[in-house]
Amino acid sequence: MEDNKKPLSILEKMKQKALDQKNYGGKFVEEAAKVTTRTCPNCGAGRAKQDGLTHCAYCGFEFLAVDLTDGINIKKEDNSKNQ
Repeated sequence: MEDNKKPLSILEKMKQKALDQKNYGGKFVEEAAKVTTRTCPNCGAGRAKQDGLTHCAYCGFEFLAVDLTDGINIKKEDNSKNQ
């Protein structure tokens, strides 16, 4: 019976490859849709929550204060030299 088996056409080979491939990102996890927002405690304005958001766009309230210190590759600037 195997003698009657004809070789796969190029289209059949492509279909077989598509069926055999695996997802690179892992299994898909279905979640309910959601929106994350942050409300300014000073003026109450709502904004989409973003990484790195430090100030309110409406009133200028500072959400996050960042102090840079000397690191391995980046050194904080000395502002007295620039003036």
